[in-house]
Formats: sequence, C-alpha cells, structure tokens
Amino acid sequence: MTQSARTVLFALGALLSALSLAMLAPALVDLGYQGRSAPAFFGSALLGLAVGGIMTLLGRSPEHRLTARGAILLTSGAWAVLAFAAALPLQLSGLDISWTDAIFETTSGLTTTGATVITGLDDLPRGLLLWRSILQWIGGIGIIVTAMAIWPMLGIGGMQLFRLESSEKTEKVLPRAGQIALAIVIIYLSLTFACFLAYVATGMGGFDAVNHAMTTIATGGFSTRDDSIAAFTDGGADLVAAVFMTLAALPFVLYVRAAQGRPDQLLIDSQARIFLGVIAVAAMLLTVMITLSPPPEPDSLPAWRLALVNTISVLTGTGYASSDFWSWGSGAAAMFLLLMFIGGCAGSTSCSIKIFRYQIAASAMRSYVEQLTRPNAVSPPRYRGKALPPETVRSVFVFIFLFFATFVVSATLLSFTGLDTITAISGAATTLANVGPGLGDIIGPAGSFAPLPDTAKWIMTATMLIGRLEVLVVLVMFTPGFWRR
Repeated sequence: MTQSARTVLFALGALLSALSLAMLAPALVDLGYQGRSAPAFFGSALLGLAVGGIMTLLGRSPEHRLTARGAILLTSGAWAVLAFAAALPLQLSGLDISWTDAIFETTSGLTTTGATVITGLDDLPRGLLLWRSILQWIGGIGIIVTAMAIWPMLGIGGMQLFRLESSEKTEKVLPRAGQIALAIVIIYLSLTFACFLAYVATGMGGFDAVNHAMTTIATGGFSTRDDSIAAFTDGGADLVAAVFMTLAALPFVLYVRAAQGRPDQLLIDSQARIFLGVIAVAAMLLTVMITLSPPPEPDSLPAWRLALVNTISVLTGTGYASSDFWSWGSGAAAMFLLLMFIGGCAGSTSCSIKIFRYQIAASAMRSYVEQLTRPNAVSPPRYRGKALPPETVRSVFVFIFLFFATFVVSATLLSFTGLDTITAISGAATTLANVGPGLGDIIGPAGSFAPLPDTAKWIMTATMLIGRLEVLVVLVMFTPGFWRR
C-alpha cells in the first residue's frame, strides 16, 4: 500500500469514527423523549466506531502524505462512505423506507441539498430530526474546509485562485492553513449560535431553533416541519433565515479578515457585491411578478417578503420554502431555475456554479472581444484587479461546460425513468446545484421526492455528489489515466 493510500484509508477511518460519535447526540436526545430511535443510533455508532477504528489502524503511518490522486479519492470517498454509514440508523430506526431512500436522504443531508423522501416530519422522532440537521451542519463545514484546503491544490474549476499558501504575503489571511481551518470553524460555530438566538427571539422553540440554525448556516434546508420555514412565519423566522442564509453564502475568509480589523472587505469584495446585487434584482423582479399576477391562492405575507426569502433560499441552495413558488406562474419558475444555476460565493457553504466563475468567464469573454477589435492591445482577463493565468481561465470554462453537460445528461436519464419534462429538468437542476426543492407538482416546494422511482433517486443521488464535489472531482475518476501509475 502506498503512502498516499494509507493516508486516504486513515483519514476515511477517522471521519467515519467522528461521524459515529456524532450519532450519540441524537441517541441521547431521543432517550429524553420517546426513545424510539435511540437503539438504532447506539448500535450504528458502535458498528461505525469498530469499522472506523480498523481503517485507522490499517492506515497508520509515521508520516502521512497525500498526492493529487489521493486527495480526489479522499474527497469523493469521504462523502460516499459517510452517506452510507449515516443511512444505517435510518434503516434500523423502524422508518418505513428502503435503502435507496435512506441513502438518498443522507446524501441529500451531507451535500446540503435538502431534497427529502421523508414525510410526516411533524411526528418524526426527535433523534431522527436532529440527525438530519447534524448531517447538513457537518456537510456545510466540511465543504468549506475542502474548498479552502484541497481544491485549490487541484486547481478544480479555478479554485487555485483561493490557494491558502500563496507566495504573496498580501494574499495570506493567516500564516498557516491550520489556523485558517480553525478560524473558519470558530466563525461557523459563532454564526450557528447567533442564528439560534435569532430564531429563539422570533418565538421558535429551542429544539426547532437548534435544528434550523444548523441547516440555515449550512445552507441545507432540512426542517423539522413538513411546511418548512413557512410554519414559523408568524414570528418572522423566515426573515431571520434570509439574513443568515445570505451571511452563510458569503466567503468565510472575509469574516476572518473582518475579525482581523478589515470589516470593509465584506463590502468591497467584488464577488460579495455581485452576489448581493443578484439577490436585490431577482427579489424585485419576483415582487413585481407576484404583484401583477397573484397566485391562485393568495398568501398572507406581502409579495416583497415572499420574493426575498425564496430568492435567497434558492440562490444560496438552502431550499427553504415560505410558499409554494411553483404556483407563482411560468415567469417565476424560469427565474428560480436560473437562480439554481448561479449559486453563492466561493469559500462558503453555498453551492452551484458560484459567482466568481461567472466573473472570470465574463472577463475572459470581454478580453477576447477586445482582442478581436484591437489585435495589438494587451488585455488579459482579470479578477480582483489581477491578470489571470491561462490555466485558471481554462479550468473555469471546462468546469462550466462539464456542469451543464452533466445537467443535460442527468435530465435525459431522468426522463427515461418515466418522469415528466418539468420534473426531469428541475430534478436534475436542483440536485446538481444542491438546492433541494424542484419545480412541478411532484418535487416542487409543496411536494416530495418520495414518489419517484428508485432509478431516478439513484441518478439524483449521483448528481448531488457530483454537484457538491465540484463536478471534476468525481468525473476525473472515470478517466483511464486517473488509475494509471
């Protein structure tokens, strides 16, 4: 076994052991109430600790090294292994769901997608509700650390722009990557706690507030109620969600810089400004649409509030729904489909293509047009005022092409399973972009993924992983060259 393979095995074992320890939290919570799912969590935790311990022992080494191929295997393997392990308590708890549904649910949780096959959340054991939220919270912090520590090394889709150990001191937020990770964890915990307090202030119960705080900051969208965040609008919880979804979709490195005395970075960062601009424009357009063409069943909330909350929810990939926006008409449906393909900022818990890639693509196209009109001019693509190397621009365009190619392929495959056009297209979009609810009567905000055939669920499970792991991380493993020495 190579040194890199030992490192991968050791890391996977450690992650599995950590996830198994996390199962004790829902087990203890459930014991305090009805205790229906507690045995399932205790049993799954013991099994996971045993398997994880064996893996760490087999991967022990005096020195751990990780090659690029090992980093890809670790990233992909971690999400797959943890999703399978997390599904075990769902199966053992007595829920009437298949392995397909259980793995779909846990993959949706860890990838912070928020698509669910479980109904009757209001009556679900508290341990299972908490476990779903914990999975999303783990997935949210996990994707930030991965995006900041591993993907820059691999140059995935332009992520090399966010390399932590830059040779330029001005680009170093903190002197070491370990300090970066610690700072991000502290900020993540602080935002979660602040969100919890804000939810409690709206009158939300403590248990609901804990769960929604975790899934809001993770931009995951799992709720403790079938009506999602709409069940708590009387106290203004939907507006709290809008604020913290926005904060969670901003680059976490900006919070580190703000803590170091540069709060102005939150305002002058171009990616953050464009992200906030997209929210403002989309919310205004949707407000006009709702006002001019009210839905068949008018909502008690004002149009601006419905538009703002659901715009932020879909754009950030959270997936909370304060209303059935599928009933708002075809114009609103097209707007939400477009928002799914935009996403939040790099280095955040959000998903999809992300703002910075559109910035780079726009700069590259502008540079190309200028060279056509003025062949002798030197006008390289720029980002944040700096010229971009060709490999960065190339990787961004490759990422965008593969993202949409994966969307087309997955939508086509879903249509072959018997799904109608709207469900197939929006199902492929919402799972690849890790948003959660799709469009239509089946998987829309008022629907569920439970009625879908198993084949469709496995396709969507794959697209959730592909989308969350930035497409290239998964697809590169299917190339013959990846496995050659």
